[in-house]
Amino acid sequence: MDIKELWQSTLSQIQLDISKANFATWFQNTEIIFIKEEKVVVSVPNAFSKEWLSNKYNKTILKILHGLDDRIKDVEYIIKPQAAVIIPPKNSNVDAEKANIEQLNFEEFKIDKETNLNPRYTFDNFVVGSFNELAHAAAWAVSENPGLTYNPLFIYGGVGLGKTHLLQAVGNKIVENSKKKKIRYISSEKFITGIVNAIRNHNIDVFKSTLSQIDVLILDDVQFLAGKNKTQEEFFHAFNSLYEKNKQIILSSDRPPNAIPELEERLRSRFEGGMIADISFPDYETRLVILKNKLQEKHLDISEDVLDYIASNVKKNIRELEGALNRLLIYSKLNNSIPNLETAKKLLKSYIFSPFDVANYKKIIEAVSKFYNLEEKDIFEATRKREIVRPRQIAMFLLRRELKYSFPAIARKFGGKDHTTAIYACKKIGQEFNNNNKLTEEINLIKQRVYSG
Repeated sequence: MDIKELWQSTLSQIQLDISKANFATWFQNTEIIFIKEEKVVVSVPNAFSKEWLSNKYNKTILKILHGLDDRIKDVEYIIKPQAAVIIPPKNSNVDAEKANIEQLNFEEFKIDKETNLNPRYTFDNFVVGSFNELAHAAAWAVSENPGLTYNPLFIYGGVGLGKTHLLQAVGNKIVENSKKKKIRYISSEKFITGIVNAIRNHNIDVFKSTLSQIDVLILDDVQFLAGKNKTQEEFFHAFNSLYEKNKQIILSSDRPPNAIPELEERLRSRFEGGMIADISFPDYETRLVILKNKLQEKHLDISEDVLDYIASNVKKNIRELEGALNRLLIYSKLNNSIPNLETAKKLLKSYIFSPFDVANYKKIIEAVSKFYNLEEKDIFEATRKREIVRPRQIAMFLLRRELKYSFPAIARKFGGKDHTTAIYACKKIGQEFNNNNKLTEEINLIKQRVYSG
């Protein structure tokens, strides 16, 4: 058996034990380069693949290889060399820091005009962990069989956790598999603007006709459709038209469908008719892999102790994790030196000791109001309308739970109401919090907003 057959046999057995999505993420573009005495040397495309194969799959790989050839006692992983791509600033007179920022983020702006997709967002550079495994697996399945597997696919989670990356990865994979399919990624804001302009210009039929020709519609941040009745009506008809033709619909939101206020019941029902998957906060190990992946992409190096410091302290979301890394990379380019741990601590002070890390009264009121599409003053209104009373009770509950406010203090914050009102609200929400999954999810999403700023 030659080395190519040996590795193919190994991969065939591994495929039986892990999901298709994980197999594609960690084993794509790997191969045995050579066998030296009792050691098999496997090439991998990047540092984060090396990290995960070494730590997560090494025992499985070695066991299978040893079963195929009992002379094999060890496996080593090496990164296949890749050419660095340096993109010079267009204007040599541009401020140095600005130029370096543009260089670091250049790929972010290479948007395909036909699909609105950013080719940078792929499954290959999407790091999978326990916090997003279900969403990733569902997205991969959709990319393999659009319109037939999960339709619609609805992915939700907080800001900066990778929803847009995953949505666009599906689109880019489908483009790769089938050039003939018409794919369109649209943010909800642009979708709303498109409908408003079409109505104003009396060409809504043209707008509908354009939508009906799409094979894969990817709509980001659908929570912004809430309260916009005409937009919801038009999207409902567009949704039905595409769905009936087995066209794939992929949606994202910062919350599940049943927690989007002022969303028409018929749309909510459609959203819940396919697969719903969430993305939560990444754990330490995944944050470290993400950082190493980003370094690999940018062809730069930072010491392990600095990476450990960032992964241990920047916990809010992936976007902020990359922002912290970019600050160090810019420093490195400007000073032609790699920052050590002490320098990194100084540069990242605003990330590590952010005022957003601490909850306060103002942030809780703001987060609750925005989540339920209310003005802040509405929560304090003397009314018994359920759409006001419920958020007010949740705000009281959070003030008690997160800030340890006394009941009289809560009462004073809400216009001097008798403190028994605050006691009732906190007790009621507290009981439901333990028994009502929908409410638990809503409160946890609100807390994410409070602590992530």
